[in-house]
Amino acid sequence: MPRYFFNTRIGDDLIVDPEGEDLRNPDRAWEVARQMILEVLRSEGTQPALLEAVIEVTDREGEIVLEFPFTEALLDVPDQSATRH
Repeated sequence: MPRYFFNTRIGDDLIVDPEGEDLRNPDRAWEVARQMILEVLRSEGTQPALLEAVIEVTDREGEIVLEFPFTEALLDVPDQSATRH
C-alpha cells in the first residue's frame, strides 16, 4: 500500500509530516487531507494565515501527489444540521 505524507505549507514555512500514512490511493489521501484541514480549522480557525495554507501530499520519493488549499476544504462542507435518528 502506498505511503502518503501530509506536509502543511503556511507562507514560506513547511511543516513536514515525518511519518506519513499508508493509504490505498490518492483519492483516499485527498479525503484524509480534507479531514485534517477541517479539524485544524475547527480548532485554530481564528488564525488568518490558515486561509492561505496548503496541505502538500507527497509520496515516498517526495513527489507532490496533490495540493489541497485550506480554503478549498471549506467549499464543500456537508450540511451537518440534519436531524440524526
